Amino acid sequence: MIKDEKSQTCLPRIRSHYTQFSQKEKMIADFIIANPEKIIHSTISGIAEDLGIADATVFRFCKRMGFKGYQAMKISLASDLVTPIKDIHESIHEQDSEGVIAQKVFRSNIRTLEDSLGILNEETFTRAVQAMLIAGRVEFYGTGGSGFVAMDAHHKFLRTGMTTAAYNDPHMQLLSASQLTNEDVIVFISHSGANKDLLEVLDVAKKNQINTIAVTHFAKTPLSKLVDIPLYTLSQETDYRSEALASRISQLSIVDALYVNIMMKRKDQSKASLQKMRDAISIKRI
Repeated sequence: MIKDEKSQTCLPRIRSHYTQFSQKEKMIADFIIANPEKIIHSTISGIAEDLGIADATVFRFCKRMGFKGYQAMKISLASDLVTPIKDIHESIHEQDSEGVIAQKVFRSNIRTLEDSLGILNEETFTRAVQAMLIAGRVEFYGTGGSGFVAMDAHHKFLRTGMTTAAYNDPHMQLLSASQLTNEDVIVFISHSGANKDLLEVLDVAKKNQINTIAVTHFAKTPLSKLVDIPLYTLSQETDYRSEALASRISQLSIVDALYVNIMMKRKDQSKASLQKMRDAISIKRI
């Protein structure tokens, strides 16, 4: 894990391990995330009964999370609720000054980045970097706000010297995906992970055996289940600020992290590509 789990309380720790869980472990994790207050006031037998599993299965889950047992996990979970997300994601009030509102927006962005870093799986991220490194062509697909993130990714990756493109129109995505092969990579960017148009494109990608990566919200979504390599973001909704808006910050950061890794591993090609670009745009400067 990228983040030191010793510094994490219960919920962040569960989220950071989630992609490595078995199906039964994911069932327990989903129940804890959805019902934290119920967990605090329940016994291990009560939780096991609700889930239809053995007490020992719940106990092993607690141990895997680094806790001595169920009681230790409950204490850690309680600290998540005592210091609620609202402390950071403060509600915006009509009487707030412009400066206070700005502070709250910045705090929300900071928390989004911290939460997303906490669930970033290093092994999965490395797989994404390696897949992109050997790709003949890398294309970025997104619609709506995620479409702008896809364009930003294309703008960055042009500097690597790799063959890249970005499309935010569903028809263009379908047409382009139909021409790609198993030597190429498509990076799908979608906060909801349930965009019908993108899922149709993903179906074409699967038929063509194209390698697929997703940058999507931490959840059980069709997109995250079907792509080869899912990369997750985590964000909270606040007043006047949708969850999808907050997630854009972490989407851009994941793209940046991929870009910097690629640039470092393609050092010579990247330097040559950057110099060509600088020479080309120099005519635009006075």
